[in-house]
Amino acid sequence: MTRTAIVLGAGMVGVSCALALQKRGIAVTLIDRKEPGRETSYGNAGVLAASSILPLNNPALYGKVTSYLGNRHPALNLSWRRAFSRPGWLLRFLWEARPSQGAARIAALQALTASTVERHRALMAEAGVSHRLRENGTLKLWRTEAGHEAARAEHDFLKSHGIESQILDRQGISGIEPGLKPIFPAGLLIPCVGSVDSPGAVTAAYAALFAERSGRIEQAAVTGLARNGNGWRASTAAGSFDADIAIVALGPWSGDLLKPLGIDPKLDVERGYHRHLKPEAGTALSRPVYDADGAYYMAPMEQGYRITSGVDLSFRDAPDDHRQIDSVTASAREAFPLGEVVGETWRGARPTLPDSLPMIGEAPRNPGLWLAFGNQHIGFSTGPITGEMIAAMVCGEKPPIDPTPFRPGRYIG
Repeated sequence: MTRTAIVLGAGMVGVSCALALQKRGIAVTLIDRKEPGRETSYGNAGVLAASSILPLNNPALYGKVTSYLGNRHPALNLSWRRAFSRPGWLLRFLWEARPSQGAARIAALQALTASTVERHRALMAEAGVSHRLRENGTLKLWRTEAGHEAARAEHDFLKSHGIESQILDRQGISGIEPGLKPIFPAGLLIPCVGSVDSPGAVTAAYAALFAERSGRIEQAAVTGLARNGNGWRASTAAGSFDADIAIVALGPWSGDLLKPLGIDPKLDVERGYHRHLKPEAGTALSRPVYDADGAYYMAPMEQGYRITSGVDLSFRDAPDDHRQIDSVTASAREAFPLGEVVGETWRGARPTLPDSLPMIGEAPRNPGLWLAFGNQHIGFSTGPITGEMIAAMVCGEKPPIDPTPFRPGRYIG
């Protein structure tokens, strides 16, 4: 008899899980309240972050905390009401940044990100969207002379982990991105990083590939999850769906679904915004750029030039607060000739665990319930390998990388 699975969540991680399970002969139903790729996977900078191996909460965070507290830095907006609602989580996040944990976290993230371009390249070819892939790297920029030292330090760090990069001065930056205004004295080109021109469209294309291979997609809000005999039942606004196994890949909403089961994955969220702008005539960027001092990505997209904000630590469902995106839009205009805004400002949320690593594996004491969330800022990049890890473990195969650092048991007793 064919094994069955329900995958809850049709972002990059959920769609990747569905494809990987389907490839192994499992009949999969993919369920989400929106069309595939319309939530968190839609709103990122489209970067395939093969070099994102340093956790956000690394030891350097301790030296930056005081500059963040007054909400004067574009990298972070902190709602004190939200912070005091879960002080234990915030303290755990800070505690997890201690130096003794650094090497192991870096190794785990490098294993997770190393094959991201390769895996996406293969999936894009299968889905017929290879034209959306760029493989010309990403460019990190600094606005002050101190950026030379920062670029050198990052170059040396990446090199020590086998990742090549190229330090650029003002002239070198202009040589590869002549459309940028000459306000950046230092930059770092990281060639191994890929990017796409529409992360939402790529996710949707992968979902279409899943459907073409006889996968089932249901657009309905998931209202509950419960044990059903030896399997699992998902309740939705459109009815119930039963399967042998269930994979929870609902990103920042995963904790809501798990709470009635008595499971607390220690999940929190980071909100973020993006805005599209037209470039002025005759100007262009060939790759995403990150303004380290301005704390924003500017990425050429199908819809225009996407400007992404820093982290907004407000309640997940609180009203929009456009202070950060307004600030970084102004900074982006200083760096590149941008015209009018296209469409509405978008807001989304990223799932975050205290150690900046995702949760990938079977839930303790809940056989057949698999968890795949918490990929933080790199879910679009790491969705395909996360799906392969889940599918391999479900089928008793050896996962492509060691799953131990991502085991749910580290936070779920």
